[in-house]
Amino acid sequence: MEIKFNHLLKKELTIFEIQEAMDRGEVTAKELVMYYLYRIAKLDQDGPYINSIMEINPDAIFIAEALDEERKTKGARGPLHGIPVLLKDNIETKDFMHTTAGTIALENHLSSKDAFLVEKLRQAGAVILGKTNMTELSNAMSSEMWAGYSARGGQVLNPYGPGEFFVGGSSSGSAAAVAANFTMVSVGTETDASILSPATQNSIVGIKPTVGLISRAGIIPFTYSQDTAGPLARTVSDAALLLGAMTGMDKNDAATYKSEGKSLQNYTQYLDPNGLKGARIGVFNADYEDYYSSGEYDEVLFNSVIETIRQLGAEVITDIEIPSFQREWSWAVHLYELKHSLDNYFAKVPGALPVHTISELIEFNRNNEEKTLKYGQDKLEGREKLPNTLKSADYILAKLEDLYFSQEQGIDFTLKKYNLDAILFPSYIGSTISAKAGYPSIAVPAGYMENGRPFGITFAGTAFSEGSLIKIAYSFEQATKYRKPPALKNV
Repeated sequence: MEIKFNHLLKKELTIFEIQEAMDRGEVTAKELVMYYLYRIAKLDQDGPYINSIMEINPDAIFIAEALDEERKTKGARGPLHGIPVLLKDNIETKDFMHTTAGTIALENHLSSKDAFLVEKLRQAGAVILGKTNMTELSNAMSSEMWAGYSARGGQVLNPYGPGEFFVGGSSSGSAAAVAANFTMVSVGTETDASILSPATQNSIVGIKPTVGLISRAGIIPFTYSQDTAGPLARTVSDAALLLGAMTGMDKNDAATYKSEGKSLQNYTQYLDPNGLKGARIGVFNADYEDYYSSGEYDEVLFNSVIETIRQLGAEVITDIEIPSFQREWSWAVHLYELKHSLDNYFAKVPGALPVHTISELIEFNRNNEEKTLKYGQDKLEGREKLPNTLKSADYILAKLEDLYFSQEQGIDFTLKKYNLDAILFPSYIGSTISAKAGYPSIAVPAGYMENGRPFGITFAGTAFSEGSLIKIAYSFEQATKYRKPPALKNV
């Protein structure tokens, strides 16, 4: 079956460009939603079978129609009015879509309310198009599990090389869907690299915000200390728009209290093409053997990035020191907080569901192993016997050390020592120190390797420096325009 669509929809337009077309009456939100559903059917669930989508919102077209009528009678609410947004499958919605984090045990889990960030998106006029596939339980299941795999959703593929190139995790479905043009923007979550990794692997923009800028309420957790949602988009401008729509203080999330007076609802003021002029950028390019041997690093492309930044007027300080970067980090915060947070989340799910503790999840998986345990569950089993109280010395000391060595002897030390506006990393190798600090990073496309594999870079900064990072990333993006669509059929 072939359906004819408005020629404008076949272009990868930005949110600003789509809004202008909508205001002129050249395209509607309903047409946009229908076009993305068509591409999902033809390319995600058929054809190359990218498999980025977990569920479709059955009300998406109705919502788009209502927003089209509202535009005619009252005008648009703002830049996200009528814009389709996909959500990672660990973000709760109160509609007919399930929230499962990729697990079969939660396949019938319907939340009674929206996550705080979803409320914000609906208020902004966004159309929640569906849920995306992800690495099961945000990679808390198994040390053998492939990034982008879940028992409920199967394996997400990278649209630039389906079955060939690494797709990244755990927000792999959210990233692949944006890259393949199944949506304009999506929401992922990150504990460590789960936004930055798939963004760089799929040649898109990803913002991992300061922890507390976006409420964690209504998201299936991994940790308390590091979890955050964040935007994925094809352009910095689209990512900035989505970021601003999700921020705000939430009485149900103590982490958001510190963002009062520091969060913005509009980050577009930082979209400055000259944003690198006069900026001081420190380049971190350590000999990081595991990363370089994985095939994710391209010296020629990274050196080109550095030269471009210089040409755009930035002062580049090479080979900067981050004292704690290669220390042997403790992972006790991950271990203890996952046990505590996930047990507490399960305790509150409806009684009809089969699991209400990690132990019950482990047992459920064992009883359904053909469906659930393709890669085992050694990570879950390793956490099962940990106490459900956050009082052990190992945990407390690890939490304090994480903050001290990532902030005072890490990001903040380096920014102050070299008087930097941002730190530049190849790909996402700075994710761990930024994640432990709870500090923001932004990933941007930076070219393609000889085999066609996407290459990206990350700019990192201190707490609530999203505006400065957006300014720097936008300047680089506008000067280079590296991103190109994957070679999928243009339906």
